[in-house]
Amino acid sequence: MAAFSLNDPAGIAAEDRGNRETTTVRKIGVIGLGGMAMAHIEGLGRLEGIAIAAICDVQPSALDQVGERLGIPPERRYTDYSRLIADETVGAVVSVTPNALHADVMRLCLLAGKPFLSEKPFTRTFEEAEELQALYESHPVPAMIGFSYRYTPAFRLAKRMLDEGRIGAVRSFSIQYLQGWGAAVYNTPYVWRFDRSVTGTGTLGDLGAHMVDLAHYLFGPFKELSARLQTLVPERLDPHTGEARKVEVDDFVSFQSLMTNAAAGLFQTTRNAVGSGNQLEVSIFGDEGTLMASTERPEEVLWIRVDAETGELVRETRRSPQRERLNQWEDFAALLAGSPGPGLPGFEAGYANQRVLEAIVRAHEEKRTVSLT
Repeated sequence: MAAFSLNDPAGIAAEDRGNRETTTVRKIGVIGLGGMAMAHIEGLGRLEGIAIAAICDVQPSALDQVGERLGIPPERRYTDYSRLIADETVGAVVSVTPNALHADVMRLCLLAGKPFLSEKPFTRTFEEAEELQALYESHPVPAMIGFSYRYTPAFRLAKRMLDEGRIGAVRSFSIQYLQGWGAAVYNTPYVWRFDRSVTGTGTLGDLGAHMVDLAHYLFGPFKELSARLQTLVPERLDPHTGEARKVEVDDFVSFQSLMTNAAAGLFQTTRNAVGSGNQLEVSIFGDEGTLMASTERPEEVLWIRVDAETGELVRETRRSPQRERLNQWEDFAALLAGSPGPGLPGFEAGYANQRVLEAIVRAHEEKRTVSLT
């Protein structure tokens, strides 16, 4: 199998014989063709020098539909992701699968020496994360984990304002991530996100992983935490059998933390918040002011401070400048080219995230504060 080279990340250099210029085309294989994969395909499709060369899914109908739309030949429409990863024309992999497959896809990519972008959560369990970390140390490749909210303009602007000291020393913060689709009133059926064998955890791995990563991005490592997990809807109907199935994963998670920078954090997340669509928000309280940012206003940060001359409270809305905006697919392409942007969530970010998720579960089960230092 061809080795990965930062000079030719996809292993393909196409020469334009008319002007004798050489253009590198990075050929991507996409594993998983569900709803989230469409966002990845569209994002990758807007990039120059990126071509989706192979796809994989267990559903032949999805392979045919997407393959025809993208012009991918039948021989590169796989039902076995190991064959896609082994395909020598595939220079990098984008993995958009259920949680149970994350670890194995990344393992095969590491062994094949192929860069990848894998969806979060990093793995289903911390044991899987530890095994991957050991393999990564001996088989490192450029890697990115899909903590996409690092690319929300409001959060990037908040990060810059923190780095500039606009609110002084951060003393505390709160992060919440609310969705409503799992609430009892909707009679949401038993889907894979409620299956512990597939997901590992419920709301924690689905939404909580994003909260943990946002805290890592803005404030740095966790020092210690305590937590509570609850299952709010104990049974859901199996759409295939019509019978009730027990839900063994969490619907609601709350935890509090102390970060290594001495900031105290409060977190809550649920998929049972009626009226919430996709509401991830952070409030940051410093010695000299407050910052508030949310996915509901993805380009704005509210900056609250005391005017030094008048002593009056000032509330100012800042908009993220266009020149600083970056999406995760642009950053993935930059990673393949050897020049990722600052703050790209790499392999180590995924491992650190899973370590915190494991500590949250342990803190809940053991009813105690868990140290991460």
